[in-house]
Amino acid sequence: MRRLPPLTAIEAFVAVARLGSIKAAAQELALSAPALSRRIQTLERFLSRPLFDRRHQAMALNADGERLLAAIAPAIDSLSDAVETMTTDGEVLRLRLGVLPLFASQRLFPRLAQLRAQHPELHLDIDTAGNAIARLGEGLDAVIVLAREIDPLLHAERLDRNTVYPIAARSLVEGANPLLRPEQLAQHSVLVHRDMIDTFVAWRHAAGLTDIEPLAIDHFDSGALMLEAAAQGLGVAFMHESHFVDANDPRLVKLFDIEVTSPYSYWFACRPRALQTKPVRLFRDWLIATLRE
Repeated sequence: MRRLPPLTAIEAFVAVARLGSIKAAAQELALSAPALSRRIQTLERFLSRPLFDRRHQAMALNADGERLLAAIAPAIDSLSDAVETMTTDGEVLRLRLGVLPLFASQRLFPRLAQLRAQHPELHLDIDTAGNAIARLGEGLDAVIVLAREIDPLLHAERLDRNTVYPIAARSLVEGANPLLRPEQLAQHSVLVHRDMIDTFVAWRHAAGLTDIEPLAIDHFDSGALMLEAAAQGLGVAFMHESHFVDANDPRLVKLFDIEVTSPYSYWFACRPRALQTKPVRLFRDWLIATLRE
């Protein structure tokens, strides 16, 4: 049999290639940075050629490194699948998922039957409590969160880009003294989600309406309750276009003809090493494919 380099050196190479950093890869593999560097050097000596362009605090694949990664990635995936198949052997796979209630009710739960049909072995433990990012690896395997950006040391994928909508009860538009102009917000409360604290300020700034001050700004930790409060005429909710469209509530209307790009997006995030586990990988692949459809 042809001699092969140590598997630990190949594992280190793939981790650094994917993360672009010795420090991040060392954290993922629970190694010290010098130990990981030695594994990379072992592989480069075995092949008698460098595989990375060394940059300040970063590692970028060179042409030889890219060619090697493309050649071995399918084999690494097959090896991981084979090991997981032997270790799970038909057992239930469980994913501990942190997700915001509104995303869960509007976009996740209506599609979960598809996930169950494709992967009947995969079961979800749903957690809607706050501080989800901080609990990755300590109670949660993966999260779906609203954020401006995600810690670069995590594996993160943006799930959407959205527009901020002012949303209000239809009765406020069609009743006496209808709410038709942004200046009239001075007579109404603005509703803002605690995870999207800057939506109103971003909308006001981008729309060139920085002088407008609402009657009050009320904060919610539930998107569903915000929509219901808006539908009841308790204020104008500044939320995402997708929240308005997915709610499909005839009591609600979008106000004004001003659309502003939201500073927030939904993200899928997990620790890089968690993505190598079968439950996280199956859910991530299904989620991305489903949302693209």
